[in-house]
Amino acid sequence: MDVSQYLEIFLDETKEHLQNLNTQILNLETDAENMDTINEIFRAAHSLKGMAGTMGYKRMQTLTHDMENVFSEVRNGNIKVQPEMIDVLFQCLDALEEYTNNIQSTADEGTNDNEPLIKLLNDILTGGGKAEEPEAKSGSAPAESGASGDKKWNEIALDDSQIHVITEAAKMGKAAYGITVTVQDSCILKAARAFLVFKAVEEKGDIIVSNPSTQDVEDEKFDRDFTLIVLSEAPLEDIIKAACNVSEIADVTGAPLVLEETKNYRPMEEPAAAPAAEAEPVKAEKKPAAEEKTQAPAAKANEKKPAVSKPVVNRTVRVDIEKLDVLMNLVSELIIAKNSLVSASGQEQNSNSGFNEQIEYLESVTTNLHESVMKVRMVPIESVVNKFPRMIRDLSKTLNKKMELYMSGEETELDRTVVDEIGDPLMHLLRNSADHGLEDAELRARRGKPPVGSIFLDAYQDGNNVVIEVRDDGNGIDVEAVRNKAIERGTITAEQGATMSEKEIIDLLFLPSFSTAKKVTDVSGRGVGLDVVKSKIESLSGEVEVKSRLGEGSTWTIRLPLTLAIIQALMVVVGNEKYAISLGSIQAIEDLLPSDIKLVENKEVINLRGVVIPLIRMNELLDIESSRQADESLIVVIVKKGDRMAGLVVDDLLGQQEIVIKSLGAYIKQCKFISGATILGDGEVALILDANALL
Repeated sequence: MDVSQYLEIFLDETKEHLQNLNTQILNLETDAENMDTINEIFRAAHSLKGMAGTMGYKRMQTLTHDMENVFSEVRNGNIKVQPEMIDVLFQCLDALEEYTNNIQSTADEGTNDNEPLIKLLNDILTGGGKAEEPEAKSGSAPAESGASGDKKWNEIALDDSQIHVITEAAKMGKAAYGITVTVQDSCILKAARAFLVFKAVEEKGDIIVSNPSTQDVEDEKFDRDFTLIVLSEAPLEDIIKAACNVSEIADVTGAPLVLEETKNYRPMEEPAAAPAAEAEPVKAEKKPAAEEKTQAPAAKANEKKPAVSKPVVNRTVRVDIEKLDVLMNLVSELIIAKNSLVSASGQEQNSNSGFNEQIEYLESVTTNLHESVMKVRMVPIESVVNKFPRMIRDLSKTLNKKMELYMSGEETELDRTVVDEIGDPLMHLLRNSADHGLEDAELRARRGKPPVGSIFLDAYQDGNNVVIEVRDDGNGIDVEAVRNKAIERGTITAEQGATMSEKEIIDLLFLPSFSTAKKVTDVSGRGVGLDVVKSKIESLSGEVEVKSRLGEGSTWTIRLPLTLAIIQALMVVVGNEKYAISLGSIQAIEDLLPSDIKLVENKEVINLRGVVIPLIRMNELLDIESSRQADESLIVVIVKKGDRMAGLVVDDLLGQQEIVIKSLGAYIKQCKFISGATILGDGEVALILDANALL
């Protein structure tokens, strides 16, 4: 069987399961008794095992099988979750991630058998009090006559822990059922069908016993039938119907389970049902294929709806990002064509109203199409930040500092291309906070701070930007230490250092290889400085800035555009050239007289409603002769970056326009305040001004 066609789906689903395991094991560390978490880990390990087995990745299958065994014992109450177990489980996750990365790059899982890890898992099993073989029957179900298959639920030996689980489940309103599943004689992939049956039954309840064992069933070490004991709130008919819906299943039989040695036990809190021997067994014959197809929808329609409605499945489609890029390029060309028509219609002196209406309609369609494509490309940053709690946990142990990560806004959405790139910068800022930011326990105690340091990762949308903040309640940045280090390295002179503002000194941290750490560690001293963070964010048309208060903590703020492709812009004229400024940067547009301009330290500023704003004359910066006379009023576009503002003096305004950003490549990369270019409706090229760089 060629499984290569399923490789991409396998990788996508494996990564989802690994992230889920990561989150659930972290939850387990804080709440070791939470059965929902334990069940979720068991299910994820079980799914990974089945997927790896189907794809033929035996090493991955073996490791997940042993993880599943451990959690099977935890679920049954035979093993208690210990801190050492959590460490082993995280090592297992790292090993599974290594397998996944190998598969992604070479389609092969590699040669690492991870024997030490498998031994640790087996040590947990044997040390956790798991018996080699179950003792003689502590309890069993009475014989059931008339059921097909030679391995009935009455033959299954139940140990004390399993009886305890059944009894506790009864108190919660769950019934115990014995079910025998028989596959068709003609079935070729018995193990695959059995796996689908397990999956279908587990959606209705919990399988606590399988005969033969789950491993034997998956290895096809059974004849035609296997037997399950299931705990569920659902009626027996629903469970049998779910199992019977799997193709190539001959029939499924079952009955309520009543234990011989616990006479007072009843499956439900209501008056007891008759013992299994007296109860009419429920049997579902498999329909012929043609009949099954016609009747299945009707059967589903008549099913009783669960109390909590499940999310609708199969409503999403995985699409290659390159296909979306092609679609986005087509939308971009459509917008350029629309701008050409708008330009042409403006030049027609006697244009009729019908033509203008069609232009407006085309504009509406292209705008909606652009928004729709952008929404398809948007993904929550959750996929990036979900790995950070585990990282902070590991750093806490490595650095021997108590710390906690608090996250908010994980649902905030960004363009997929941006999300893929921000993981490393965020990881470095978090490591920086953990290593350099948070003080040791002794210093925190002296400062009256709680012993556990706090690191915060907050994300939120701000207009056409997404803001991500990394902050901590640590030491903050020692400005004097940064100044002295810069003078010592020759980055600045002592005279320059004396006149530099606090912000200018902090900005020195973004220079290549600049560090104030007294000791290079594996955590932060890896040759990847804040300069890499800054250059990466700026390559995404974003910005990063830092605010700090010594002894109280630091806040690193990353501001990123929602999209890198199409923006709303204000078109302006400087001299005889046209330029675009992103509307997201613009605060206001002012018409000022030359007498409104003041000089501060020989630099032009304006006082706008009590706020002093520096002026930037764009004609001087761009080396263009202004088309305005010196005594004429000035058109000033007020732009903002964070809490700083500046006034860009331009010669004229052309109005708002939707523009497509085209990269200029490496050729004009040195000109920082030009972020790209756009093609106007008349075919002319206009440069896009980067307000962030200008500020």
